[in-house]
Amino acid sequence: MFYFDNIKGKKILRSDLIKNADIFFTTKDICICDKSDFDNPEITKNKDILCDYLKIKHQNLILPVQTHSKNIELVDDDKYNYPDTDGLILTDKNKAIFLNFADCTPLVFYDERQNIGAISHAGWKGTAQKIGVLTVEKMVKDFGSRISDISVLIGPAISLCCYNVGDEVFEQLRATVNNFEGLYKKDNGKIFVDLKNINKKQLAEIGIIKFDICPYCTCCDNEYFYSYRKENATTKRHSAVLKLK
Repeated sequence: MFYFDNIKGKKILRSDLIKNADIFFTTKDICICDKSDFDNPEITKNKDILCDYLKIKHQNLILPVQTHSKNIELVDDDKYNYPDTDGLILTDKNKAIFLNFADCTPLVFYDERQNIGAISHAGWKGTAQKIGVLTVEKMVKDFGSRISDISVLIGPAISLCCYNVGDEVFEQLRATVNNFEGLYKKDNGKIFVDLKNINKKQLAEIGIIKFDICPYCTCCDNEYFYSYRKENATTKRHSAVLKLK
């Protein structure tokens, strides 16, 4: 179940599904990314708060350059830049990773047995490319994870109620799962899709059974989270953050 918590009085969102790693989603209360102003003093102050809480240096809070790709990388000891990357896998307890969102679906993975985690960015393009499935497959192939040990958090994102798409996007998403019933609706000639549950179904089809799906819609619950659609292409983002214990 998802619930609100705070770090030094700043609201964050957590799930009780995963207890052995530090995983949370920031809110508008503690924004750590503004794509139009990376040097904003408020952003820097919020990063200071997070790094102090996580007990890491700024340079060890790793952010990839997200491009709606299907590219997934391991966070290496001496590497800090990850261009054209929409999924990061973390095995190092001395670093933390974060990815940014403003309607797209955050996917967070944790393997308790191996103590490794990952975050992937699943907008419609990432979902169509099954980036969640690719992340799990990489964890299994490269790190010996067992699918039965992986838990998945599906974070705050635009929901079925608000995410209308065109025919081409609809067809690409429909092709990613065996049965698309319940994952879309049609209303007054418009098509709406459920990115959160499309990603869940993709992952369930390869054997994942441990999920927690965030009930918040970034568009409806805009007081907590950023929405690219509702806020006229805002450059601010909320983030999914992961640090291993």
